[in-house]
Amino acid sequence: MSLEGQVALITGGAKNLGAQIALELAPLGVQLALHYNSPKTKEDALKLENQLKKEFPSTKVVFYAANLTTAAAVDKLFADVIKDFGKINIVVNTIGAVLKKPITAISEEEYDTLFAVNSKAAFFILKAGAINVQQGGKLITIVTSLLAAFTGYYTSYAGSKAPVEHFTRGVSKELAEKRVSVNAIAPGPMDTPFFYAQETPEAVAYHKSNALEGRLTDVKDIAPIVKFLCTDGQWITGQTIFANGGYTTR
Repeated sequence: MSLEGQVALITGGAKNLGAQIALELAPLGVQLALHYNSPKTKEDALKLENQLKKEFPSTKVVFYAANLTTAAAVDKLFADVIKDFGKINIVVNTIGAVLKKPITAISEEEYDTLFAVNSKAAFFILKAGAINVQQGGKLITIVTSLLAAFTGYYTSYAGSKAPVEHFTRGVSKELAEKRVSVNAIAPGPMDTPFFYAQETPEAVAYHKSNALEGRLTDVKDIAPIVKFLCTDGQWITGQTIFANGGYTTR
């Protein structure tokens, strides 16, 4: 199924899962608005831009740097994308922050930072998507498989992602008349630097042992699900899809 001429905004789109999603959608004719947060990610953005230009020379690619923890920043990002592309058909929000600590050690600042990224930004990205996405569009948010289980010291992380599941359900009802599908994808622990920074080798081995093939979730396990939701999976809406090799079930 072609998505020729459609515009996808991918937050966190310069590396890891976001970059893989961009590479998954580009062959379908999608034009790419790719966001990143940290100046340290600019090198990854340039590398991905060169790859996309080489493999998909007709694909328009524009990168946007922004901290999306305020509603104003989210609104500006959407306005900039519409100015550059004229429309938005697909929004995939991959941004996230992680914290592994016992609740007794979590500061107010850490709590506020975590919820600003995982809950607040997700809410206002969905809001901006609801306002701006074209009829028949797609809104997808990446959450976590810890919504279906619990492992020690991720209380704040899982809790900060949990509201997004309810946002997804509610917004799917609100946008039904526009035929906009709204879903969340809940990967298992992903084989990216985002995961390893929190874990000991023993903990990594434990997480691997709970999934198919004794491995972590790969970005290439998740990107095709995004593609499916944007194409043949358009009848799916209001759902949280757990894609984790059986790491958790619900």
